Amino acid sequence: MTCNHTVLYDPDGVVEAELPLDRTPHELLVQAVLAWTDPCEALELRDCHLIALELTGHARAVADDVRRYAQQLPLQDGRRALAEVVLADAEKGLAAPVEATVRCAQDRARIVRALYERLDRLEQPVR
Repeated sequence: MTCNHTVLYDPDGVVEAELPLDRTPHELLVQAVLAWTDPCEALELRDCHLIALELTGHARAVADDVRRYAQQLPLQDGRRALAEVVLADAEKGLAAPVEATVRCAQDRARIVRALYERLDRLEQPVR
């Protein structure tokens, strides 16, 4: 049996940096997860777990973009300092184990939202 797959070695994430984020569906997922008010009416625990995993992976990808933009700014630029604070908070939140709970999914959704807010500010030109 032959394999038609090619293994990509990209330790610096060059290829990944060129790929656009799939933003819209993740923003809609964040909105839906943050709209849950009654944990009993939310999805089953295994669904919460899968959503938290999805948001975790996406948060890491957005954090990489935030980090890349921030590193291009001068050290004394306030936007860079704020990005570093948001990244530190995100890393702390993402370091917690993923749980099959509404709270975990909502925590991950908040991280994604904060990272996108910071990314948008980094992408805007300085006035």
